[in-house]
Amino acid sequence: MKIIILGAGQVGTSLANSLSSEANDITVVDVDGVRLNLLQDRLDLRTVVGRGSHPEVLRRAGIEDADMLIAVTNSDETNMVACQIAYTLFHTPRKIARIRSQRYLTEPEIFGNHAIPIDMMISPEQLVTDYIRHLIEYPGALQVLDFANGRVRLIVLMAFHGGPLVGHKLKTLAERLPNIKARVVAIYRNNRSILPQGETFIDAGDEVFILAADEDIRKVMLELRRLDQDAHRIIISGGGNIGKRLALSLEKRFQVKIIESNQSRAVTLSEDLGKATVLLGNGCDEELLAEENISSTDIFCALTNYDETNFLSAMLAKKMGAKKVLALINRTAYVDLVESSSVDIAISPEQITLSSLLTHVRRGDVVNVHSLRRGAAEAIEAVAHGDKQTSRVIGRTVENIPLPKGANIGAIVRGDEVIVPHHDTEIAAEDHLIIFLVDKSGISEVERLFSVGIAFL
Repeated sequence: MKIIILGAGQVGTSLANSLSSEANDITVVDVDGVRLNLLQDRLDLRTVVGRGSHPEVLRRAGIEDADMLIAVTNSDETNMVACQIAYTLFHTPRKIARIRSQRYLTEPEIFGNHAIPIDMMISPEQLVTDYIRHLIEYPGALQVLDFANGRVRLIVLMAFHGGPLVGHKLKTLAERLPNIKARVVAIYRNNRSILPQGETFIDAGDEVFILAADEDIRKVMLELRRLDQDAHRIIISGGGNIGKRLALSLEKRFQVKIIESNQSRAVTLSEDLGKATVLLGNGCDEELLAEENISSTDIFCALTNYDETNFLSAMLAKKMGAKKVLALINRTAYVDLVESSSVDIAISPEQITLSSLLTHVRRGDVVNVHSLRRGAAEAIEAVAHGDKQTSRVIGRTVENIPLPKGANIGAIVRGDEVIVPHHDTEIAAEDHLIIFLVDKSGISEVERLFSVGIAFL
């Protein structure tokens, strides 16, 4: 596939890194020639220096025969104009744009082929807000990811001493909970993957990936760890776009306080929020945190625009007694460092946004993608189309589907039914298969499996 990426920032670079390893023809456009040279030294791709909204720059990038344009510059306006030009002058089949301003997103009628022709909009702030909200709703989870419109979720947990399943074979999960719809799809021990089988023992400290029907998630979580108490008191440090959105989404159900250091922004927040309390101050202010009873706070979210501030304020909140602390970390190089500290969870907007973008890049009918473990693994939701003659999966049992090494089918959604497949489960047309890949290098094989034959087309 020939793909042009506008913007060599963190998201554009991560996307280029992910796609260039999958036999795609990638061209990256940016105004910063030094940044592009560094990118070209590391990856097998083309680069073009220039503004992506200029027709001449797009021509040099090869827009005439491109399959897809992905506009992820820091400017919403540049991204929108680039999509308009790609549609009007070059008839580019697929156009994706990152749109950050809520003022554009609240006016959906301005997007579409009869207005600004963007096929898919990505809002990083909203994606991150939803991600954090899931973590708050499922205390104890390291990640919570949706498939099939929320009917199936992937939960990542750290197995703790005292969990009923810890120290026992994996097959005892089905024995203890015979009526649940769940499957362990991956286990990482000391950062190495272990193929989950019935005879596999769960050890304390294992990172366990579980696919489960939404209604069964909490039951499964209880088998691996003592379930954390539901959160009631939440403090958010940083009243930017993400902090404000999170406060708005939580204030009706939780006791929310939001700390903002900019006075005019704090006034705006107090006007726009309903029940949440707005505090003028700094999340690294020990005296302020003590006054606001940080020791009785269930979750502290450090969501400013500065990684260092988030890291330090989260560590301080943890030291002062906050039960759980989350820190927004934009620099990928910092994420592992933060997670090895007292901070419970590091939130990477780059990885969250990348997952959403990959959903629209994958071949075959792939309707959901989540990039995991810094992009090394993936979980995807693919739809089986066609019939026995045109499809490589329909009519076959699970054991006869030639999945790449390290891939397994964790769940099937058939209509409103969630199925935990066995070796003899037969795939039907329009089934949604949720597949976990320990090694994402096998993604092209999975894509081919879900591409229908010419007879179906």
